Amino acid sequence: MIVLSPLKKFQFPVIAECISPDIFKGKSLAEIAKLEVWEGNKQRTLGDLFKIEEDKAETPDIVINGDASEVRFVGKAMKSGEIVINGVIGMHLGEKMAGGKITVNGDAGGWAGAEMKGGLIEIHGNAGDYLASPYRGSSAGMRGGTIIVDGNVGSDSGVYMRGGVIKIRGSAKQFLGFRMVDGTIYVQKECGTRVGACMTGGKIVVGGFLEEVMPTFTIDSIKPKVKIDDAESANGPFYVFLGDLAEEGRGKLFVSKPANPHLSSYEKFL
Repeated sequence: MIVLSPLKKFQFPVIAECISPDIFKGKSLAEIAKLEVWEGNKQRTLGDLFKIEEDKAETPDIVINGDASEVRFVGKAMKSGEIVINGVIGMHLGEKMAGGKITVNGDAGGWAGAEMKGGLIEIHGNAGDYLASPYRGSSAGMRGGTIIVDGNVGSDSGVYMRGGVIKIRGSAKQFLGFRMVDGTIYVQKECGTRVGACMTGGKIVVGGFLEEVMPTFTIDSIKPKVKIDDAESANGPFYVFLGDLAEEGRGKLFVSKPANPHLSSYEKFL
C-alpha cells in the first residue's frame, strides 16, 4: 500500500492523472516519486508535492491523507485496485473509470465519475455538480458501474447517463438525469426541478419532495415499491410517470406519493 500526504496546502490545481493503482503497480517508491504531475502551469513530480510512504498492508493500493481539494483526475481510467481518500478530493475523480473501487471519506469535487464505465465510487460526504456526467459537447455519459453518495449532489448529475447505478442518500439539485438514456438514479431526499428533462430511457427514483413534474411526462400508475438494483429496493408508494414525451422517451420517473401530496391531482388521470 502506498500512502500519499500533501506536503502543503495547494493554491493551484494539481493535475495528477498518475495517481492510479494501474500506474503505481510494480513501481518502487523512487519510481512513483518521479511520476509527472502539474501544479498550475508548472510541471512537477509526485515527490515534489506529496510525502510518499509504503505500508505493509496489501489493501487498499493507494491511500491519500489530508486536504486534496485541489488534486484532480485521481483514479482516471483505472481498471483495478482500490483507492481510499481520507479528506476532500478535487474534481474529475475516477474519470472514465472501468473497474476497481474508490472510497472518499469526505467531499468530492465536480465531475466525479465522469464518463464512468465500471467499478465502484463511494463518497461519504457531498459531491459537486456534474456527477457522472460528460463534459460539454459530449453525449458519452456514465455507461456502467455504481456511484454511492451519502450526502448531497449538485446540479446536472447523471447527464446523458447510459448505464450503471447512482445512489444519492441526500438531495440533488436541478437537471438530474438530463438526456438520460439508460441506467438507474435513486435520490432518497428532495430533488430540484427539471428532473429527467429530455430523458429517453432509464429510471429515476425520488424518495423525497419534488416541486414539480415536467408537463412532458404523463402519469402511468402507482407502485408500492421499486427495485433500485439487486441489493436494494425503495418502499413507496410511488407515482410512476413516463417521459420525456417531447423526445418520444420511454423513461420512468418514480416519485414518492407520501412526500408529494401536491401531486395527488394526477390520480384522476389513472
